[in-house]
Amino acid sequence: MVLQEQQGARLVAQNGEAAVDKQERQALWANRLVILLVFVAIFFPPFNIGRISLKISSNLTLLTSATSYNTVTTKLGAFMSGAGKVINSKDIVWSMVGCAMVLIGVLASAAGACVSLGNRKMRRFAVLLPASGSVLGLAGMLVNGLAYNAIVSFVDSREAAASARMQVEPTFPLFAYIAMGIGLALILLTSLWAFKETYAKEKSYAARAEMPEKYKLFIMFLPVLLLAFLFSYLPIYGWRYAFYDTKAGAELTSDLFVGFRNFTTLIRDPGTRSKIVQVLRNTLVMSGLGIATSWFPIAFAILLAEVRSTKFQRGVQTLTTIPNFLSWVLVYAVALSIFSSDGLINNVRNLIAGSNVSNEDYLSNDNLTWIKMLLWGTWKGLGWSSIIYVAGIAGIDQQLYEAARVDGANRFHCIWHITVPGLIPTYMVMLLMSIAGILSNGMEQYLVFSNQYNGDHIQVLDLYVYNLGIGSSQLAVSTVVGILKSVVAVVLLFGANGISKAVRGESII
Repeated sequence: MVLQEQQGARLVAQNGEAAVDKQERQALWANRLVILLVFVAIFFPPFNIGRISLKISSNLTLLTSATSYNTVTTKLGAFMSGAGKVINSKDIVWSMVGCAMVLIGVLASAAGACVSLGNRKMRRFAVLLPASGSVLGLAGMLVNGLAYNAIVSFVDSREAAASARMQVEPTFPLFAYIAMGIGLALILLTSLWAFKETYAKEKSYAARAEMPEKYKLFIMFLPVLLLAFLFSYLPIYGWRYAFYDTKAGAELTSDLFVGFRNFTTLIRDPGTRSKIVQVLRNTLVMSGLGIATSWFPIAFAILLAEVRSTKFQRGVQTLTTIPNFLSWVLVYAVALSIFSSDGLINNVRNLIAGSNVSNEDYLSNDNLTWIKMLLWGTWKGLGWSSIIYVAGIAGIDQQLYEAARVDGANRFHCIWHITVPGLIPTYMVMLLMSIAGILSNGMEQYLVFSNQYNGDHIQVLDLYVYNLGIGSSQLAVSTVVGILKSVVAVVLLFGANGISKAVRGESII
């Protein structure tokens, strides 16, 4: 009877601890979600608490306001120098210091959210990071507020010009009040968290700090996710330029809003329409040639795998992989030294045939431009592209080859009936990805090799967007072309995936 009562009491205690752990996990995930939202906010201009003057560009983020003094003061320069200065430079510096404190606080809170994925002993340490980060962030907002008050006090003083307020237009961002509330909420949550961790039963703590394997892998992958967010998803915020008639760096105001006029320009303007057709032709031809020769890395990997000498195999693989790590500028320098009018080929011709032979510039002319770009791309990327297939060959069960040889198969039969079928699934995935990116040829190769003679055949879509946005300052039109390219790429990806699922019964998404 006593034993049953003890077991019942133990069961009730375990259920109670499980309920508390569930509530604790929910509170932790709520805390992490808030930290994630605050972390994302530092990359978006509307959430910049450092814009204490309307003369500061509305395109600046908190990250920029904390790190670049020249960018912050670009439009304030006229009011920060001379006898009639309106804004003291040290006030802007203090504002930047406040933004930097908020930025460091957000990063500390994000680090604490990652560490809190561990066991209770790690969570006891992790609670210090968001707590200190929240305090530092609130202190940073206080410093930023003091800088704002200094500007307001100066423009309201007798020494300031009568039009000072109109010139400077001091403002305190609305999001700063929201950020203060978030900071106070985080302090409250972390305080409760710390209280619970401090008075938790010591027997519930592990001997050492540990973290589940899945969370370790997630934290290892986190830098990749961050880079993908910064360079692949954050730029989508710039798509708003497609709906305004503006230039790069200019503020977007309601009077510049033009709706879909930039989209219709691509269709209605004959010059733009013919140029788009020409660029699409070059893009599709270059992508088509790339898809048609996409089997080259498989053939190279198979030939490399059939080499018996390991040293020779590694040497060839190393030499063919190195060009992938060379920039296209260096590749063009090599091409210039070989194929220019004063290059190696023309010098050899002069030595053999005499000085009467006219030099030919193989890079400047427009002959076989598509083929030349294909060959340069193949030379640079063949070794690198074959790595995945070399790994695929190494993963094929060797017993299949042994069984085939027992049945009388020669080397060619093993390649055709075992190696090639073993690589087909990998090749299909790469092929579908190539089809999805058929409008994305890259820009660097075509930019360095382009000149006034081959422009009609070398300008692909990515290079055209670059020339529009950077070369001609037509930011809105170039953004429209980039949006349409991304939409078409997504449609092609899902279309190719649907075909693969219908034909092969396998999906890549």
